[in-house]
Amino acid sequence: MRSDTTIKVALVDDETLVRAGLRLILGGAPDIEVVGEASDGAAGLDLVRRLRPDVVLMDIRMPRTDGLTATRALVAEGSPARVIVLTTFDTDELVLEALRAGAAGFLLKDTPPEKLVEAVQAAAAGHPTLSPSVTAQLIASVARPRDDRADRATARLATLTERERDVAVAIGRGLSNAQIAADLYMSESTVKTHVGRILAKLDAGNRVQVAIMVHDADLA
Repeated sequence: MRSDTTIKVALVDDETLVRAGLRLILGGAPDIEVVGEASDGAAGLDLVRRLRPDVVLMDIRMPRTDGLTATRALVAEGSPARVIVLTTFDTDELVLEALRAGAAGFLLKDTPPEKLVEAVQAAAAGHPTLSPSVTAQLIASVARPRDDRADRATARLATLTERERDVAVAIGRGLSNAQIAADLYMSESTVKTHVGRILAKLDAGNRVQVAIMVHDADLA
C-alpha cells in the first residue's frame, strides 16, 4: 500500500529486461513504488503526464522519441518529476546535454542496486543524483568549453557577488553544503542561502547546472 511519503517512480526504457531489473531492484525499497513503465520517450511523456511520478528513470537511446528529447519536453512543461538519465559512458555527450536541459542527474545502467535506490531517494528529495567524482570526470572529459559557451558562462557568473562566486565554484567541485561551509568558514544555513541566490541569479534549475556552468567557465 502506498503512503503519502512513498516515492512514485516511472521507468522509461526500450529494453524489457532493463525495466524488469529496475522494477525488481526498486521494488525492494519500502519507500519506493514503480507506478508505470514505457518503452519509448513518447509513451514516457504520456505516462508522466498521466501518473505524475516523483522520479523518472529515462533511457537515452529509444525509438520514436529519445530520452533527451523527452527530458527537454518535461522540463519545458514545468513537470515536477525529476528525471534521472540512464546511460553508458559511450553516450557522455548526450548525458551532458540532458543535464543542461534540466535532468536531475544520471546513472550508469550497471549502478549497484543499493546506489540506484539511494539515487532515486536523493532525486525525490531534490538533490543531484551523480557523485562529485563522476561529475567532474564527465564534464572534464566531454565539456571542454567552446569559446562561445565559455564566454556565456563567464558573463552569467559575473552577476554573482564574490562570496556567491566562491560557493558556485565549490558546487562545481562537487562539494556538499556541509563541505562548502567547512571550506569557506561559514554556517551551513548561510551556504543554503547563497545556493538559493545563485540558482535564482543564474536561472539554474539545480546544482548540476551550476556545476556545468562553472566548468564551462573553466573555474573548477
